[in-house]
Amino acid sequence: MDQKFVLGVNYWPRRKAMYWWSQFDAGEVREEFDLIKELGLSVVRIFLLWDDFQPEPTSVDKNALINLVQVADIAAQRGLGLDVTFFTGHMSGPNWAPRWLMTDQPGFSSPYFAWVRQVVTQGQVVPNGNYRNMFNDPVALDAERLLLRTVVGALKDHPGIWMWNLGNEPDLFAWPADADAGQAWAREMISLIKSIDPLHPVTVGTHGDSLGRDNGFRIDQVHVETDIPVMHSYPMYCEWARGPLDPDYVPFTTALTAALAGKPALMEEFGGCTNLPGKPSETWEWISYDNPRKQYMASEEDFAEYMRLVMPRVQEIGSTGAFVWCFADYAPELWNRPPCGESLHERHFGLVRPDGSIKPHAEAIRRFAETKPLVKPIPAFARFPGLTGQDYYSADLNELQRALYRDYLAKKEQA
Repeated sequence: MDQKFVLGVNYWPRRKAMYWWSQFDAGEVREEFDLIKELGLSVVRIFLLWDDFQPEPTSVDKNALINLVQVADIAAQRGLGLDVTFFTGHMSGPNWAPRWLMTDQPGFSSPYFAWVRQVVTQGQVVPNGNYRNMFNDPVALDAERLLLRTVVGALKDHPGIWMWNLGNEPDLFAWPADADAGQAWAREMISLIKSIDPLHPVTVGTHGDSLGRDNGFRIDQVHVETDIPVMHSYPMYCEWARGPLDPDYVPFTTALTAALAGKPALMEEFGGCTNLPGKPSETWEWISYDNPRKQYMASEEDFAEYMRLVMPRVQEIGSTGAFVWCFADYAPELWNRPPCGESLHERHFGLVRPDGSIKPHAEAIRRFAETKPLVKPIPAFARFPGLTGQDYYSADLNELQRALYRDYLAKKEQA
């Protein structure tokens, strides 16, 4: 039987961003989910901001759970499924820590913290904020189990659920002690979900850093435990990509993820930020988190062409689907709040502009969706015969990825 190539979008509301759950508006969700449906997408990835869902470690906020059920209802009414992401956690620059995880003592474990230096809790930046490691702190682990039991128990039979997800790039929030510990954490949490809901797939939202180093979430180990391996990748953040709009980079990282995981992978997050309407592609420069920042900002037209090229190539390598980042540019009233205050580019990743009008790349996605794409077999050029996880993670990963990419492109050219 033919399998549908799933098209989706990562979602925060354009007028609320990460303050969605604390300022919930069901009418806003209906309006925006209507547009998502009109664009031909079928899955919406949503994020349970941890502090909003668990303001205390021993309970789940009743209003947040009620609102989540409403979102699932709205999705189901439109024939959409939800990719529900727990323990958020890292998002768009800042790390949004639950208030009870905060500490005055050292305990955080991730090199990412060394340059971001922004922790947000209860909607506010905490100067020099620090928090305990969610992968070894007993209070955090018990809270995680409680959140899974409560949410999965409430929604396991809901027609609006498509997949459960244990985190958004969780290594950017904290690191497990090592890859074995990361795998053990994933195994325990997935087993807990499966004991309640054996039918829906479960994943962990891994990203390109898990291909670039052993950060406690090795692709070969963590995705042995998951039902669907996933990857998040962006050529504009990779020094060896052939440019910020390299159309083969996202397909390549998807194929490499599938090879290391031993099963077809989903491109759960890809996309890019666009310049203001009518502006050409250019590089913005500003100070972000007290450091100089450069960011490629594609013209709306250039980015639409990039998306037109990328989507069929992700399908071509045998991926199970592709989810764009993200639904909306954020409204100007959010621009002085995290994440938009420090990360100017985060204002402009959307399919729609702040006024709700759609960008050219949304039309490119709509046209691709109209072809009713199906999952294809993994072709020879997208396979990496003989590559094992042990060999991969024992290598100089920067050099190995470059070599594998050159070989991938050469084989693709010959196919």
